[in-house]
Amino acid sequence: MNRVRMKLRVNGEEHEVLFHSYKTLLEVLREDLGLTGTKHGCELGECGACAVLVDGEPQLSCLVIALECEGRSIETVEGLANGKELHPLQAAFADLGGSQCGYCTSGMLMTAKALLDREPAPSRERIKEALSGNLCRCTGYQQIWESVEEAARVLREAKP
Repeated sequence: MNRVRMKLRVNGEEHEVLFHSYKTLLEVLREDLGLTGTKHGCELGECGACAVLVDGEPQLSCLVIALECEGRSIETVEGLANGKELHPLQAAFADLGGSQCGYCTSGMLMTAKALLDREPAPSRERIKEALSGNLCRCTGYQQIWESVEEAARVLREAKP
């Protein structure tokens, strides 16, 4: 099969990757870059477990051909924390029970990050709308919405 060598900017770092041209971004992230925080879910674009940010916008990495990502900025859950310091979203999910089995969490976190980057004080309705494409089988979503609200509060208070 046709293999492609390409540079991808993931979590602020340049990576030169050799992969088959038919691979999705999800496959390249997990299989070629070893970034397994992004999860295989339905592989049909219906569950949101594979959500990453591409140029700051949530994208379902199972539906994005990796070749389309050259020159674009990709953010995964591995890039959220600052060293050992959790991102406020990660801390809130841990503290408030927004994550149970954890399978959907990376997609939820990345989608929520995109929302909070655009809207520092989203309403509960906006949070529900933004996360509506991310499915969770373990919670009733209440803890997830509360976690996003708490992270938004912490981020707002941290800004000078």
